[in-house]
Amino acid sequence: MSARNRPARENGSERRAELLAIAGELFATRGFLATTVRDIADAAGILSGSLYHHFDSKEAMVDEILREFLDDQRQANAKIIEEAEDPRTALTELIKRSYAALRQHPAAIAIFQNEANYLAQFERFDYLPGVADEFEKTWLKVLQEGQKSGVFREDLNAKLTYRFIRDTVWTTVHWFNPNGKLSIKSIADQYINILCDGIVTR
Repeated sequence: MSARNRPARENGSERRAELLAIAGELFATRGFLATTVRDIADAAGILSGSLYHHFDSKEAMVDEILREFLDDQRQANAKIIEEAEDPRTALTELIKRSYAALRQHPAAIAIFQNEANYLAQFERFDYLPGVADEFEKTWLKVLQEGQKSGVFREDLNAKLTYRFIRDTVWTTVHWFNPNGKLSIKSIADQYINILCDGIVTR
């Protein structure tokens, strides 16, 4: 790449990222169906036609937003499973990583929660159910291995335990304030303490 072309391409990449961030926030707060290309363009301060220089549709935008989040999460989960020395460590690291994702991909998480079932009806998004299943299998494997080794209680239903953890973690995106008193790390640590040690004094 020549020195002359590099700044233009880099600026184009930055602008593309800005547009995705704007679209992601609108999809997360207004909903995918309620958000139009015109809405995104207006929020970005450009004409609707200019948006098509970067993306061919709003479906392309939400697809890119979701894929980035899901790919990051899959890679992180795989690394945790590979490196964790025991099920409890794996579980706590999966929780910490999930909370970290809330800070890195808040819009994508909200979109995934709110829109995945709707989007999965379309061929472009037929990968969504498979990714959700993959995440569930990863967590279930950790929970079931922990039960077999005596680390986790055998009387608990592993699938219900996973869903409890999943729903508690991901719904944090709806109330977490990045400028508030609670940091993502402190929330994750508190939640791990509640999950592993309970709320009843001993």
